[in-house]
Amino acid sequence: MTPVSHDVDLSCTVGRLQRALRRASARAAGDSALSNAKVELLLAVKRQPGISVKEVATVLCAAANTVSTLVGDLADAGLLLRERDPGNRRVVRLALTEDGHTTMADYQDQRRRSVAEAAARLSERDRADLERAMPALLRLVEVIEQG
Repeated sequence: MTPVSHDVDLSCTVGRLQRALRRASARAAGDSALSNAKVELLLAVKRQPGISVKEVATVLCAAANTVSTLVGDLADAGLLLRERDPGNRRVVRLALTEDGHTTMADYQDQRRRSVAEAAARLSERDRADLERAMPALLRLVEVIEQG
């Protein structure tokens, strides 16, 4: 197997895994499911409390006006708190509300359950292979995030 095809297969497989997990979470949440864009926005704020709307737009590779609309929806739903930056009143800083933290914890718990339930149906060897791959996958994420 050449490194190029391996890299392409890995990125496609990771993408499929993400989509499968999102679908499983949406099925579990039913009518209360958040859109993928809203989940990604909440995850960005969870990872970096105090992030600005512009910074979220950059992280998500989305237009600032799209992010502003999502922020408004999530604030109206009681999941996101908007505060003016004291050093620059034109900048809005974002943080999860208590309900936002609960929603994201529930979302992440559901994803973990989905993975655990699926992994339980794999062979012991496949589970061991996945466990051994985790440190390398985490390092790969760090390298990609660093640019």
